[in-house]
Amino acid sequence: MNILNQIIASKKQEVALKKSIITINQLENSDLFNTKTHSLSKSIINSPFGIIAEHKRRSPSKATINHSLAVEEVVKGYENAGASGISVLTDSQYFGGSLDDLLLAKASLNTPLLRKEFIIDEYQILEAKANGADAILLIAAVLTRAEIKTLSEFAHSIALEVLLEVHNLEELEKSIMPSLDIIGMNNRNLKTFEVSLQNSIDLVTQIPNDFVKISESGLSKPEDVKLLKSQGFQGFLIGENFMKTDNPGAALEQFINQLKV
Repeated sequence: MNILNQIIASKKQEVALKKSIITINQLENSDLFNTKTHSLSKSIINSPFGIIAEHKRRSPSKATINHSLAVEEVVKGYENAGASGISVLTDSQYFGGSLDDLLLAKASLNTPLLRKEFIIDEYQILEAKANGADAILLIAAVLTRAEIKTLSEFAHSIALEVLLEVHNLEELEKSIMPSLDIIGMNNRNLKTFEVSLQNSIDLVTQIPNDFVKISESGLSKPEDVKLLKSQGFQGFLIGENFMKTDNPGAALEQFINQLKV
């Protein structure tokens, strides 16, 4: 069993447990559930750089990235530096995140928030809305076309945008549908964890222009962003590159300043 399958197996157990503790009715009656959401896709398009900066403490491929900084400090630094959106990892077991991180980020920001999670159930989309998210992530590698359709349409029904992550042409072709807002090309091979920007470059023209196009994973230099932008990408999800520093917000600010040159 590869790591992605392990995560999904754990996630099914986690969601079942959460459903037994917090009801759908409780989520729908939470203070944040009916608040107006901000458009992540428009924020990316209207930005000169389109960077979605990520809060991530650790990952299966890089055990510890940064456990020492408060989430509020990180996300506020990102916003002040000019991030178009902010991604918050909420998986606890493999990434060290939580829904509390999303709530704390929401209390600190006006920038659109993406809940980065392994979503397999509508319940998690309700959780996202109840905890301040403006957009959710769906991962094509772990969902069927029918599941992507059901989950993305449900997200739209409660005013959340949808970022669909794909890793190859097969995943992209099975997933294209009107209920998506952003398509992210992930440069990381989920089986080997190797990263290649060529993955994005090879597939950018296969993504219809109806969707905002972003590149994810392995973006460590301003030159990477400049190259991918020249190929047609509008947004760039970057986390580890900033989180491995003592001041992620300052690292993003420096990164953006280098993009201006």
